[in-house]
Amino acid sequence: MNESTLARVERVCAEFVTKGHPITFTAVAEQAQIGRATLYRDPQLRAIVDEHRTRQTDARTLSGLATELAHLRTAVEALAKIVKRHEEQLRKITKSPHRR
Repeated sequence: MNESTLARVERVCAEFVTKGHPITFTAVAEQAQIGRATLYRDPQLRAIVDEHRTRQTDARTLSGLATELAHLRTAVEALAKIVKRHEEQLRKITKSPHRR
């Protein structure tokens, strides 16, 4: 996946919000000219669509807040895994003998 795919999905979602169109994976995939399965399988693309869908609904309801909290929790867990991996890589680098 390249940066233009992310930008296209973001643009399509923003256009749907502006025009008041419902944001669905099928509609976004069709408009962005990518496969629907790509939207579901790629975590970044799925997060973009889910975020716009959440914003489109009333986020002030309990179910809306619960959904938003679940998305945030997933994002924090993903970031924690990345940070842990980077910390492990840094430990390996600092333990290795110095190179000239």
